[in-house]
Amino acid sequence: MVQALSIVIVEPDPDRARLIVDALADGMDYEIHVVAERSSLARQIVQVKPDLVLVDVADPSRDIIEELTLASGPLERPVALFVDRSDAGLSTAAIEAGLSAYVVDGLTASRVRPVLDAAIARFHLMQRMRAELDETKRALEDRKVIDRAKGLLMRVRGITEDEAYALLRKTAMDQNKRLADVAGALVTAAKLLG
Repeated sequence: MVQALSIVIVEPDPDRARLIVDALADGMDYEIHVVAERSSLARQIVQVKPDLVLVDVADPSRDIIEELTLASGPLERPVALFVDRSDAGLSTAAIEAGLSAYVVDGLTASRVRPVLDAAIARFHLMQRMRAELDETKRALEDRKVIDRAKGLLMRVRGITEDEAYALLRKTAMDQNKRLADVAGALVTAAKLLG
């Protein structure tokens, strides 16, 4: 059995909250929690641990967007923000803050589910991109350490770059460690001894 998607709806107006709940309840199984009070938003979201947060704000400001994004954890889950009106720069600020969707004048029953689907898809895309970026950064750092270790071996042992790499690789295999870990240990030892 598939677990219901847990959604927190941040909406102080009960009529607007009902509109969102009704739009989501049509044909899908969701576990919906409505939060009317923004002052304790972070605590309530931590307690619920939702899969998605939908926020409805009539008149947004940069401060409100920042507060909502900090409280709703856009890097941990998709966050969709519905606003009645917006000025230049707020949508950019919202996306830079990590929101998955920023919808102006869009709180209609027919748009809630498509926005939810788009927010989830965008969130997963951004998660994959962050993971790839982290992996690329780690690979670059590993490469830098390996190059430093090769340089040390070449200087101290008077060997070629290929020979230094082969020695590092053999040592890593013999010790059942990653090449970058062996190189890092060599660079650290050289700093201590140098």
